[in-house]
Amino acid sequence: MAIEFQVLGRPGRDNALWVRVDSGQSITRLLFDCGDGCLSDLSASEVQATDHLFFSHLHMDHIGGFDAFFRRTFNRDTQPNSLWGPPETSAILHHRFQGFWWNLNGGQPGTWRVHDIHEDRVARYRYELSESFAKQHADGTAGQGSVILDDRDFTIQAIRLEHRGPSLGYLVREKPKANIQIERLATLGLRPGPWMQALKSATAPSMIEIDGASFDLAELRRDLLVETSGDSIAYLTDFLLDEATADRLVAWLRGCRTVVCEAQYRHLHLDLALRNHHTTTTLVSQLTARAGVERLILFHLSDRYRSEEWLEMLEESRVHFPATSFPPHWNLESCA
Repeated sequence: MAIEFQVLGRPGRDNALWVRVDSGQSITRLLFDCGDGCLSDLSASEVQATDHLFFSHLHMDHIGGFDAFFRRTFNRDTQPNSLWGPPETSAILHHRFQGFWWNLNGGQPGTWRVHDIHEDRVARYRYELSESFAKQHADGTAGQGSVILDDRDFTIQAIRLEHRGPSLGYLVREKPKANIQIERLATLGLRPGPWMQALKSATAPSMIEIDGASFDLAELRRDLLVETSGDSIAYLTDFLLDEATADRLVAWLRGCRTVVCEAQYRHLHLDLALRNHHTTTTLVSQLTARAGVERLILFHLSDRYRSEEWLEMLEESRVHFPATSFPPHWNLESCA
């Protein structure tokens, strides 16, 4: 399995994060936020194939591109239309759904499911194109731990952060995978074959036959399988990073490989950052160093700074966490 990602949008403009989780048998496409113009970085087919759209919060620069997304997918019936966000996401999106004439679309399919993520529950709502999105259907609630989505191949966790209201951080983790140690086969006198599929199957019998001999499956698994952790990526934007929040995030991010995080303020403007419930490059780099992540990608840059100041912010971050960069395709460092 593998996680591929791309920061959408340009520096100093609206940004979003596009993630593809490739299990080897299927690909799941995840979109985190949907700022104005961000979808122009993706092909129409990729947008139409989006499995889940997650909003951190509903400020204009994080939802301004939703109409472009909705235009591509409003009547999609080949897969679920699944949206997630903080409380009141369903109410705000209901207004967006109703912001058009639907007199040419009567009877067309298209079901939209919106999930409001509260601290103690996830409230689910459903909207139907065939009803011109006139009604909100309550679809019940689910208990809320940190995991909001448990897929066959990965999980997604959410954490509430503060931005004069809730702003959600998200963490995608591939599930651990069991790999067969091929070099161990000869030691056990075994040859590769179809029987190896049973090693990973939960429904396999307790005994299997290999080349006419019977083997205990549990023992073979102990001898041949090794479990490795999957890839992981976190998305954090627009939040107050005080000491209490940093302590929570350090525990939450432990073991995460990549963190994509906002870079709104230089640390010399810390007072302004705290006043506006944003963070600074220094605070973010100190956080990721404490959490032991592998790399930090800075995005959501403020246009209050010039491009040369963005590069200075990057160097400020690298003082505390050397494995910091901007999205490579922005080519900011090559312009220095």
